Amino acid sequence: MRYQFIVHTMPVPGKEKEYNDWYDNQHLPDLLKIPGIVAAQRYCHDDPREGQPAPAAKYLAIYEIDTDDIAGVFKEIAARRNTPLMPLSDAMDAGATTTAVYRMTKAL
Repeated sequence: MRYQFIVHTMPVPGKEKEYNDWYDNQHLPDLLKIPGIVAAQRYCHDDPREGQPAPAAKYLAIYEIDTDDIAGVFKEIAARRNTPLMPLSDAMDAGATTTAVYRMTKAL
């Protein structure tokens, strides 16, 4: 089955450069080493429409997961979290992070 793991994050004020360097060069590659995670993309909020409220988080990461054991993928993420296999950065505001998992229902 295919899933999208959606992660909204924010850098700690004053640490945005450090946060982006860690996310792009450490965190994304670490997550892509986990069996089942097959792709990752990052986005920065940049809405040109006037009058639109800013989202709670400036950054969005989307991880594509292809597995028959989604619980096992998240068990592995939890096991690696904040270890040498997947170190976290104090430049990320962990309290501002939100996540969601979506299962693909149709593809064209």
